[in-house]
Amino acid sequence: MTDPVAAGLDDLARQRPEWGPWLAVVRAVVEEAADAKWDACVPDLPATRENKVPLLAGATIPLEKKPLARWMERLVRTAFKSGTAKMATLETAAGEADVFSLFKASLCQDGAALGNAALRLGADPEAFQAVASQVPIPFLHACNRQWSRAVPESWMEGYCPICGAWPAFAEVRGIERSRYYRCGRCAGEWQFHELVCPYCGMNDHEQLVRMVPEKGGTTRVIEACKRCMGYIKTFTTLQGSPAGRVILDDLASVDLDMAALEQGYLRPPGAGYTIDVALLEKSGADDKFFSWRR
Repeated sequence: MTDPVAAGLDDLARQRPEWGPWLAVVRAVVEEAADAKWDACVPDLPATRENKVPLLAGATIPLEKKPLARWMERLVRTAFKSGTAKMATLETAAGEADVFSLFKASLCQDGAALGNAALRLGADPEAFQAVASQVPIPFLHACNRQWSRAVPESWMEGYCPICGAWPAFAEVRGIERSRYYRCGRCAGEWQFHELVCPYCGMNDHEQLVRMVPEKGGTTRVIEACKRCMGYIKTFTTLQGSPAGRVILDDLASVDLDMAALEQGYLRPPGAGYTIDVALLEKSGADDKFFSWRR
């Protein structure tokens, strides 16, 4: 049976051959995110859950250095072999980067730390941050696999209840037209019962606008807020996309992002909720743990 996600990547590669270098990185991320080995890295759920706090906030994450380094090396090598000048600057990054520092900075969406790391490694900052942002994706997908049923039905925040990221897009599903936000990092989902700006909470319909592209009908639209000038892509669909396809759906709808930018709307930088985590370096040989926090 053909893998629908792989087939979708192949279709996008044919439609957008100029995206080939980045699609190679996305393919590596999608393949790694489906690997069940990352499930062993998922920490225990918090004993008590505070309102408005994502499940991953304050977690202690057990990680083995060698598998993490191998994954990062694969990701970086896939990027720098793409042939683009900016990606070529990443060649030495895999061998010289502190994998735990990089993992934590990317997981917490710490743009300043990633920018500083790029400078230290002599890598192009834009290319480095784009690739580094993908490092924790397989771990985050594992968190979603194990924690999706723990998301409280009462969650009404604009950011992801698992990892704190802003949504990549919204889905309006089925005949009931139930509205869900989807996370582009962990692929999580959470239901929203009203039309509201996920960034500033605006629910005054006079301040919310809906933009329909010239091509594509009304199943792919941009919803934007006049108060904070944020926007979100919204897709009408029969059912939600599988977790492995969320990254692809986000990428395939970049035309909507460009249209929103042309009208002056932006997505907020960074995370919706700044999580802090501790990493425990787990030795594969003797199962001892070493605390790591920076």
